Amino acid sequence: MGSESGTPRRRADARRNEQTLLDAAAAAFVAAGVDVPVRDIATRAGVGVGTIYRHFPTRADLIVAVYRHQVEACAEAGPALLASLESPHAALGRWINLFVDFLVTKHGLAEALQSGDAAFDTLHAYFLDRLVPACAQLLDAAVEAGEIVSDIDAYELMRGVGNLCIGAGSNPRYDARRMVGLVIAGLRLR
Repeated sequence: MGSESGTPRRRADARRNEQTLLDAAAAAFVAAGVDVPVRDIATRAGVGVGTIYRHFPTRADLIVAVYRHQVEACAEAGPALLASLESPHAALGRWINLFVDFLVTKHGLAEALQSGDAAFDTLHAYFLDRLVPACAQLLDAAVEAGEIVSDIDAYELMRGVGNLCIGAGSNPRYDARRMVGLVIAGLRLR
């Protein structure tokens, strides 16, 4: 019985360790790009390099896992924001800010995704499958509450936000978050 009761705990510990590694890798990618040395990620996570390779045998495996981790966090934030904020429009605005953070802090991820590595082939579809419904749920709630216009499509909004984020990291005079904020404010019914 002892080993059976230890199995769920070990699984929970392994999930926690993997989350710590993914958070550390995401922070390292933001700070230095996806080509950051694995030893820097290991240092951030407080583990040895071998631990990272045990979980993620290749850099592509790590990049895919970080990308999926960030997509999941963004997707799961939608319902949580709807439940915790004063209005669906406020939840939509906060979620779009998370989406902007995701887009503008992917240093090197776009290039990695275009590298031709087969590990990256399904990520764009995964991104759309998880995030478009999350955005649609927020839009629907705001429309139902009578807070925003009803003729906006989730994919269309996300694509527009993505376009506003292009080049945000390379031009200090451009504030993508401010521009996106104007778009979200513009959805409000007058």
